[in-house]
Amino acid sequence: MSDDFFVHPSAFVDEGAVIGRGAKIWHFCHVLPGTRIGENCNLGQNVVVGPDVTVGDGCKIQNNVSVYKGVTLEDGVFCGPSMVFTNVYNPRAAIRRMDEARPTLVKRGATLGANCTVVCGVTIGRFAFVGAGSVVTKDVPDHALVYGNPAKTRGWVCECGEKLGADSRCGACGKICGAAVEHRNAR
Repeated sequence: MSDDFFVHPSAFVDEGAVIGRGAKIWHFCHVLPGTRIGENCNLGQNVVVGPDVTVGDGCKIQNNVSVYKGVTLEDGVFCGPSMVFTNVYNPRAAIRRMDEARPTLVKRGATLGANCTVVCGVTIGRFAFVGAGSVVTKDVPDHALVYGNPAKTRGWVCECGEKLGADSRCGACGKICGAAVEHRNAR
């Protein structure tokens, strides 16, 4: 155990995992070998990460989330309670397909709402927001607000997480989101 991070006594961190300074790993978690957890991350109860997963700095992974091999979380990603990552597109119990795992990338600052499912092989853009219960089957652009089954773009969000107005300006912090302007103009 290191003084640089906290691991609850009921959690397991396997040899070969790297845990960043200020990280907190709570009850019944398991961090598998080859995994890197960044600085100041918070893994809630019953989180499994790895093997060979990278979690960036400042990520929050809420209770009951499994981050499987093939998933990369950049800095500042929020994974809501019980959200799901898949890693094999067409799994079968009788056919070993772990060598067919499709990579999933969640870019900086994205939010994945509670109980959403992210199908493997997609990229979630920077500061995108996936609504609770959604099923993501395609790439999500930067700053997009997506929800539904399948998830579709329903609007745009600021870095601070607030929905943007029609002028791509945030009513909370006043910023204009260039990515939202570009996507709106491309339509």
